[in-house]
Amino acid sequence: MRNYSFIDKYSTLLSPDIVSLLSQIHEFKGKQAKLMVTGRDTLTKLVEIAKIQSTEASNKIEGIYTSDERLKKIVQEKTMPRTRGEKEIAGYRDVLAAIHESHDYIPLRPSVILQLHRDLYKYSGLAIGGQYKNSDNIIEEIDAAGNKTVRFQPVSAWETPESMDRLCAAYDEALREPTVDPLLLLPMFILDFLCIHPFNDGNGRMSRLLTLLLLYRAGYDVGKYISIERLIETSKETYYEVLLESSDGWHEENNDYAPFARYMLGVVVAAYREFDQRAQMLTDPNLSKPDRVRELIKDTLGTVTKAQIMEKCPDVAQITVQRALNELVKSGQVIKLGGGRYTAYTWNREKD
Repeated sequence: MRNYSFIDKYSTLLSPDIVSLLSQIHEFKGKQAKLMVTGRDTLTKLVEIAKIQSTEASNKIEGIYTSDERLKKIVQEKTMPRTRGEKEIAGYRDVLAAIHESHDYIPLRPSVILQLHRDLYKYSGLAIGGQYKNSDNIIEEIDAAGNKTVRFQPVSAWETPESMDRLCAAYDEALREPTVDPLLLLPMFILDFLCIHPFNDGNGRMSRLLTLLLLYRAGYDVGKYISIERLIETSKETYYEVLLESSDGWHEENNDYAPFARYMLGVVVAAYREFDQRAQMLTDPNLSKPDRVRELIKDTLGTVTKAQIMEKCPDVAQITVQRALNELVKSGQVIKLGGGRYTAYTWNREKD
């Protein structure tokens, strides 16, 4: 059985690029604290958007979908789930809410992880919720032709309970070391969790919920305002590549955590950057709502849709966004592309 010891591997990850990512996150955390002093009420408008995006993205990675309208109503608890997919979406919503609201009282323990998994499936009626896998599983890859290949062979079912006990104990032991940064322990724990693959189903979603929980418990709450899951979903090809790279040699304890650590820390940096951009616009008293629409398009390389603008400016009414777009297009500052539901906008950089 694998020897779980984060302390032994920790120093090998302190390369200049990873240390730089850690430093950026620490700096962004300080900036966020200052913004929260002046814009707490305004920034809470980002919370509901992040909940919807997180629930959608994490389930989407696993091929679980519903319509945008149904998704919003389920997350806002304005309707009951109908299909199996919607029941799993509702379960994710509830676990996500529990982590947002009670993270200080949710320690990283095997029993707690089992409870979170149980709640993930509480609407589905499936007996697998809150139970470790009862048979060995494999992680497969399916190519365009439908051919399957084994990407990774996780821990066997009989070893899983003890492996989870050892994993959580190793994390606690490392966390007690005063020189250890919990930000760097996070990707190590998540990688090991995914290599154990402790459940028959729901391992990916649980890994993302645990990522949010560990960030919260380490003092980083950017996932409350910016969806970590959405950032992973939009870069999922890279996510799977680094996961495969870092799991190579895992059973022999020769794996390299660095590729996965760089990716996960990069996701956190991206979340803070997005938070910083949105917060600056939301809390700047000198920017009118049309000005904020203008600055958002100007700061976006490539195109942006009206829906995306409204997501990033949650307190701006749709009619205000549309008027601002009409004026910007008329003045030539913004170029309108396509039409109907495919309409997008881009800043006219030829005029800069």
